[in-house]
Amino acid sequence: MYPFYMYWDPTYILVVIGAIICMIASANVKHSFRKNSRVYNQRGLRAEQVAEMILRSAGITDVRIGRVRGDLTDHYDPSSKTVNLSDSVYGSTSVSAVGVAAHECGHVIQHARGYVPIQIRTALVPVVNFASKLSMPMIILGLVLGFVGLAKIGVILFGAALVFQLVTLPVEFDASARAMRVLRSLGILGNEEAKGARKVLTAAALTYVAAVVSTALQVFRLVLLINNRRD
Repeated sequence: MYPFYMYWDPTYILVVIGAIICMIASANVKHSFRKNSRVYNQRGLRAEQVAEMILRSAGITDVRIGRVRGDLTDHYDPSSKTVNLSDSVYGSTSVSAVGVAAHECGHVIQHARGYVPIQIRTALVPVVNFASKLSMPMIILGLVLGFVGLAKIGVILFGAALVFQLVTLPVEFDASARAMRVLRSLGILGNEEAKGARKVLTAAALTYVAAVVSTALQVFRLVLLINNRRD
């Protein structure tokens, strides 16, 4: 019966609130991307061309530009040194696509320049993956069996995800800032075009803020559950 209590107790509203915040942030970035996808850069440059220009200007020649399926699935893979642009970005000349491509190149430059927060985030990946696999089983067993100490350890491990997301915030904001600076310095986007690209990147950055808030609410809920169980 206790597992039922875990999922249906009043504190579950915190999870719901977090989910709603993330949904709003996700909807906002999709809306901003679609809106600015109808605005095209005057130079007629495709997103992958912009990415190549940015990397060349930074003196980076060992990173290739690739295409990945999906919408807004863009990412930089440092293991293969590939900037992967999604179907909605690759081949597009919209300011949305150009902004996203420039953002991913911002991550490339971060790695190349030894940007400390991204080094910390990379180092945390295996730790967070390990902690995430153990956290919930430990929390559930601790609460069901009455081992509060075990549940507390589970919450600490779950908190590793929150630490990871907090470290991710400066990484993402810095990548966007680098993107906007280079787009202007290379004359790729005009002032009005840059405003559209900035709106897309700002909306995307807010999804990471939403993720932090959502995870923090989940951690708070778990703490409440453990305290109620102890009482």
